[in-house]
Amino acid sequence: MQGPRPVVLSGPSGAGKSTLLKKLLKDYENVFGFSVSHTTRQPRPGEVNGKDYHFVTREEMQKEIAAGEFIEHAEFSGNMYGTSKGAVQAVQAQNQICVLDIDIQGVKNIKKTDLNPIYISVQPPSIDILEKRLRDRKTETEESLQKRLTAARVDLELSKEPGLFDLVIINDDLEKAYSELKEVLLEEIKKTQESRKS
Repeated sequence: MQGPRPVVLSGPSGAGKSTLLKKLLKDYENVFGFSVSHTTRQPRPGEVNGKDYHFVTREEMQKEIAAGEFIEHAEFSGNMYGTSKGAVQAVQAQNQICVLDIDIQGVKNIKKTDLNPIYISVQPPSIDILEKRLRDRKTETEESLQKRLTAARVDLELSKEPGLFDLVIINDDLEKAYSELKEVLLEEIKKTQESRKS
C-alpha cells in the first residue's frame, strides 16, 4: 500500500483514545484521516452513509470479506463491522496518515495482513479508574457498564502479549500520554507534511 504508514489505536472504552485523537487532529489538521468502517446495522438519526459508516447489507459485506477486501471485521450484537482495504487506501490516496480505532481482535487480524501500521495501545492506569471514568460519563446503564468493564479486562489481558504493540500508553496524565503518542508518530507526520510541500 502506498502513502504514509497507518496507525492502529486500540484500548478499552474509557481509556481516552477519543480525547487523544481529538487533540492530534486539532494540532495536525489534514495530516490524519479516518478510514470509514462498514457496518450492517441501520443508520442512526443524523448518520451519513460514506461519512459515518458505509452502510451495507450482510450479503454485500460477506461477499466482500470472502473476496479478501477486508483488513479486519467483527460481529457485535448481531451486526457486522469491518475495515475495508479500499477505505484505508482512500485516506492514503489523500496523503493522510490513516487512523484505525480497532479492538484487540482486529489488531490480531491486521497482523496477518500487509498493512504494516504502527500499533498503539491506550490503557487506563487501572480498572478502577476506568470504571470511574465510565460512570462519570453517565451514558451507560449498569448492565452495559459491566459489559464494558468485562471487555476491558479481557482487552488489557490480551494486550500483554509481547510484540503485539509498538507502544503502550498508560493514560493517567493526558498531557504526558499525548506527548508519548506524538513522539511515536512524529516521523510519519514529518514525512506526510514534507511530501505535501514537494
